[in-house]
Amino acid sequence: MDRQFDRLLAIPSDPREGLYRAMRHATIGGGKRLRPLLVFATAQLFAVDKACTARVATALECIHVYSLIHDDLPAMDDDDLRRGKPTVHCAFDEATAILAGDCLHALAFEILADEATYLDPFARVELIASLSHASGPSGMAGGQMMDLEAEKASFDLPTVTRLQAMKTGALIACAVECGAILGRVPPEGRTGLRGYARDMGLAFQIADDILDAEGDEALAGKKLRKDGAAGKETFLSLLGLERAKEQAALLVDQAIEHLKSYGPEADLLRDIARYTLERDR
Repeated sequence: MDRQFDRLLAIPSDPREGLYRAMRHATIGGGKRLRPLLVFATAQLFAVDKACTARVATALECIHVYSLIHDDLPAMDDDDLRRGKPTVHCAFDEATAILAGDCLHALAFEILADEATYLDPFARVELIASLSHASGPSGMAGGQMMDLEAEKASFDLPTVTRLQAMKTGALIACAVECGAILGRVPPEGRTGLRGYARDMGLAFQIADDILDAEGDEALAGKKLRKDGAAGKETFLSLLGLERAKEQAALLVDQAIEHLKSYGPEADLLRDIARYTLERDR
């Protein structure tokens, strides 16, 4: 991913220099790269060309990073640390941060629309449709709006589950879906992979809530214990610590069970599901 972004975001010698530096600050050197890894792990089930996979993985990471830049702004979560570095609006300024996020959003779809990503135009359109749905009002951005509203209202468990399925789960599910699209798997053949992505994404968010309460800020590279301070309902506040851990483990088991029709070629996907419970950041 770092090599991809280094190539795509070469700094121009004109007044846009600060904008490109801000995008590089956000994209290079840090992060779990979970979504790109899921694209690779799914695409390798179907022996997809790695160069094509890398372009699609980069497009998803563009969307993820843009969302982090905007999420950190004073108008939203007002964070000053991300991936162990100052957030973009702190390292540069708010206007540059907004534009950097806007540009990464645009770059994602520019990458997917390019025939260098995939020769079949119908597959490219499906990739674009999948990512736009996952990142818009029915997905990540809609979930972020619900998250902002969570500071003003008491959400029950079904509402928190829906919020997280949109805010976090949609892009995770899209990563798996895009790998299947690259593998030319028809929609009706993606049921198991979709079930895997749904359960793994939910387990990831429950583990995130647990990390927010119990984790080490130095390892996480960002501020923790914000949700409790903001009065937001989370899986942890609604379920309690032990039940939340049990639910996350159950979801990981279910995610792995969805891959039963695959052999050793799906071991990386299985390992990613297990990693959701073991991570410290």
